Amino acid sequence: MTTATKDPQHIKIEHETHKLEKRLCRQVGQAIVDYNMIEEGDKIMVCMSGGKDSYGMLDILLKMQARAPIRFELIAVNLDQKQPGFPADVLPKYLTEVGVPFRIETQDTYSIVKDKIPEGKTMCSLCSRLRRGILYRVAGELGCNKIALGHHRDDILQTFFLNMFFGGKLKSMPPKLVSDGGDHMVIRPMAYVSEKDLVRWAAHRQFPIIPCTLCGSQDGLQRQVVGEMLREWEKKFPGRIENMFAALQNVVPSHLLDHSKFDFKGLVTTGVASDDGDKAFDHEEFAMPKLPGLQVVTLAD
Repeated sequence: MTTATKDPQHIKIEHETHKLEKRLCRQVGQAIVDYNMIEEGDKIMVCMSGGKDSYGMLDILLKMQARAPIRFELIAVNLDQKQPGFPADVLPKYLTEVGVPFRIETQDTYSIVKDKIPEGKTMCSLCSRLRRGILYRVAGELGCNKIALGHHRDDILQTFFLNMFFGGKLKSMPPKLVSDGGDHMVIRPMAYVSEKDLVRWAAHRQFPIIPCTLCGSQDGLQRQVVGEMLREWEKKFPGRIENMFAALQNVVPSHLLDHSKFDFKGLVTTGVASDDGDKAFDHEEFAMPKLPGLQVVTLAD
């Protein structure tokens, strides 16, 4: 079909898909540069769960690998946790078709989690610890110095609010960190990518998605609740997600309350004006939310 004979709607879809691919590659590339995630000679273990995020991560990393001015290796690894009904043939078939080296590690963590966690309780913590330990071991066996995880921008924000609401910490998922044992660098190349873009990309690429029957099948998890809160905010206040994510990269310790991160006790007057002082708030203009029954009251002097 030539461009002249293509349906206008088809042309529009092609154009939007091309823009999406460029945006994904640009955002992943920017995250890699900003945090120095990938270097010459790296051997990267790409963790594959069978979900849209890990498929998208591998897909974009393969594109980056073909274009990058440096040489690095990718090897896909899936942990088969022996979940009932898990289609064990899906990932090997896909990975063979795309031509990436891979390893399927089989460990029955499903039985352990189901045995240790009472019915109705959250499985995520134990499942995550077991999975993490196995993947670190496999990375060592494969000679990989870096481990790539498919967490995206929305995961990072959800983790931030979960830690604030339930852990009493201003803490999120870092784009790059040293593994628990200190032997590997863990990277999150999708840190700047939105979940909605990954949903669209997965549909376009027709990834063979494998549903999770462990934590992914549990209803009412706090992460799901926080995720829904963020989606609702984005509907009502477009751009809020971007602003919140930007805030995680623009921290001002002197205007928080953690005295271990800023020397409040040793703070002294200098006689010199500071851009970060109280006057930093004088000209801030925030849009007043339209709340039912909200009235602006002016107090007399």
